[in-house]
Amino acid sequence: MADYYSGIQNEVNFILNTTTRSEGAQMFANRLNKNQKHLAKWSKRQQISCYRLYDADLPEYSLAIDVYTSADKPDHHWVHVQEYEAPKKIDAQKTQQRLQEALLVIREELGVSESDLFLKVRRQQKGNAQYEKQASEKQFHEVSEGGNRFWVNFSDYLDTGLFLDHRITRDMLMALASGGRFLNLFAYTGSGTVYAARGGAVATTTVDMSNTYLDWAKRNMQLNGFSESTHEYVQANCIEWLQNTRREYDLIFLDPPSFSTSKRMDSTFDVQRDHVMLLKITMKRLSPKGVLIFSNNLRSFKMKKEALSKFDIKDISKTTLPKDFERNPKIHNCWILTHQHD
Repeated sequence: MADYYSGIQNEVNFILNTTTRSEGAQMFANRLNKNQKHLAKWSKRQQISCYRLYDADLPEYSLAIDVYTSADKPDHHWVHVQEYEAPKKIDAQKTQQRLQEALLVIREELGVSESDLFLKVRRQQKGNAQYEKQASEKQFHEVSEGGNRFWVNFSDYLDTGLFLDHRITRDMLMALASGGRFLNLFAYTGSGTVYAARGGAVATTTVDMSNTYLDWAKRNMQLNGFSESTHEYVQANCIEWLQNTRREYDLIFLDPPSFSTSKRMDSTFDVQRDHVMLLKITMKRLSPKGVLIFSNNLRSFKMKKEALSKFDIKDISKTTLPKDFERNPKIHNCWILTHQHD
């Protein structure tokens, strides 16, 4: 990935010094500026410093562009660009030219230096590919969200460590956590745990199969002053752990991958195929008056409500969709599940 970016960047630097913008590049620049003006007041009013600026608004420039602001230097921004993989029928040379133009426009219009601009290619993911290393620079940067601080990494993985589309979902966790026991499954870098702890959870359990991400979660918690022994981190297959534990929790966040396979797993996990099983065993760990928030990002996902009829289920996908992701309403699916009461 680094070699790919380096090659593109060299050509961008050449274009920067030798050519003027094409008509398409100017249209892309106009859209960036329009989006920036549209989101500027909103982000300032909501105290949002990390947001999605552009999401394939123009088909010819199929990119997702996220802006991250330094927690300590509000005038310092990093720009994380993800290029959606073009269909094979699209001419590769034309696709590369448009990417070169787009990177040039981004640098000029957003005033970002080459060292603060990061490019990834987002292909259709299989297994745990989205969590696999892209590089090994180990450069972490501190950003803020909702009064909390997080470490993000723009170079080493496909994702940065903070899923911006779950900003509202995390706020819900903080609002619901007071005085309760919180469980974060498939926890990734533990941002949900940070919010729950900030909301007053008396204890948290963070479960993920990756020691890398559990360590990242611990560092995020410590960054926010949460180092008490009541905050537990468990390296385990979440499904196996759920089947073996007898603990009970008042608030659970369940955000599994769409599909997963690992050397540590005896079989694959498919969220469409397996969500009924997963939700049933997770609900066994939910206290009688507890709340389970279940989310996934499989665009074609269909909840099998009939097989889960003994639970109350409320679709909150639309209400958890942030303003900066309105252009992509299927970015995630989200529900609240509770036990039924007579």
